[in-house]
Amino acid sequence: MGKKEKYRVVLVDDHNLFRNGLKGLLGRYPSCEVVGEAADGATFLELLEKTVCDVVLLDIDMPGMNGIEAAERALASHPDLKIITLSMHGDEEYYFRMVETGVKGFLLKNSDIDDVVTAISVVGEGGSFFSQELLFSLVGSLKSTRNRHDLQTEEELSDREKEVLLLICKGLSNQQIADELFISKRTVDKHRANILEKTGCKNTANLVVFAIKHSLVEI
Repeated sequence: MGKKEKYRVVLVDDHNLFRNGLKGLLGRYPSCEVVGEAADGATFLELLEKTVCDVVLLDIDMPGMNGIEAAERALASHPDLKIITLSMHGDEEYYFRMVETGVKGFLLKNSDIDDVVTAISVVGEGGSFFSQELLFSLVGSLKSTRNRHDLQTEEELSDREKEVLLLICKGLSNQQIADELFISKRTVDKHRANILEKTGCKNTANLVVFAIKHSLVEI
């Protein structure tokens, strides 16, 4: 099955100006269609019951029900829902909880619109997306707290698995990793599955945060 020609997107943010601006920018891309909007978590949950969408762009910091609670409730009733979190610098403390909840993508609100469209496409097809700026911000916030010696997993990963893990954290797809390492995509698929099993991570977003938190990679 090929990629979708158009992704149905729901925008959830309490700032009308930001939401309307993002909607206008996405409207310039034939691959994106905004099918719903909400200014708070409760309205978003109501919207989900009557709107079919492929991807949700969800703000973390909203009054009333924040993005974390909204994501938890939405995924409890719609486990296949694909959510991309929109955040500001300084929201790093929330990322781990959002990953555990099942969010598949993270974007800073000052991201370029091309990155937003790429994230929608990647997450819409079942992948995970971290903006590179956010990754560096996350690495910086963890430098003072992480510990290279509190995890046996680092020794359990093979050298090849560490290579694959680094490229996963850099946002490469399995096919791109295969091309980079001159191995087959099937081999990369197997390495990824082994890494997820060894680390106990449920998905790629979870794995990226786990790897950074435990110094399994240097980005």
